[in-house]
Amino acid sequence: MNQWGEQITKHITEAGGTWGVFLENITTNETWSHLPDEKFNAASIIKIPIMMAAFEAHHQGEFAMEDQLKLRAEDIVGGAGVFQHMSPGTKFTVYDTIMMMIIQSDNTATNMIIDLIGKQRIQETMQDLGLKDSMFYNKLVTQPVKREGVNTLTARDVNTALKAIAKGTYTSVYACQHMIDIMKRQQDRFRLPARLPNQSSDTIGSLEKWSLAHKTGTVSGVVHDTGILYVRDQEILVTILSKEVDNYNGMLTVADIGLDIYNDLIEDN
Repeated sequence: MNQWGEQITKHITEAGGTWGVFLENITTNETWSHLPDEKFNAASIIKIPIMMAAFEAHHQGEFAMEDQLKLRAEDIVGGAGVFQHMSPGTKFTVYDTIMMMIIQSDNTATNMIIDLIGKQRIQETMQDLGLKDSMFYNKLVTQPVKREGVNTLTARDVNTALKAIAKGTYTSVYACQHMIDIMKRQQDRFRLPARLPNQSSDTIGSLEKWSLAHKTGTVSGVVHDTGILYVRDQEILVTILSKEVDNYNGMLTVADIGLDIYNDLIEDN
């Protein structure tokens, strides 16, 4: 972990801006952090606790994952995702809406899930998880002029949420398995996994060299990625948040950190 600290400090210093980093090897219980309690614009990382709240609502029997949500014209917002290009009246299952919220960071899908479960449940989920310095206030893109605040997260709090999923201690093992499966389907591969080697060899049936269940987040000057990196027999929680950065250089920095972590894990085995 100390070696990672030196490498990461070098990368984020060269990148400029402010960075919050939290690493935890849940195999060895080692941790390393940099500004773990600094507050950052949550961007699309807020979709992780929203997903967790949705699975808890499902666990409580409030809806079935195959229940359908109808896309309304007033639901459609810009930014990432494909739902904004669909015709009003189109129906999607709850599960598929959650899937698009995570793997394509679909803002319209996100707001549909927020309407389904309610803002209060999301806030309560974050409190129950012990996310002490993070807050959810608003739906995405449609933030009112007069609002309570900006959705914020800290690296420590994101790590806490991720660990609950990785350990299967939130809601149910069933729910955590599905959330990890969804996050492994993430389609934005330009940050943590960008410089990692091919996951599998040319031999059919061989085990993957690594896998990653993660979620990205981006707004102007903000580049985030967080996830569970599985390398051989080790599992590493990685949270990287930033602000006041150049977005392109920020993505390269996160990719460099991902490669350093991977290489160190390979060398240790």
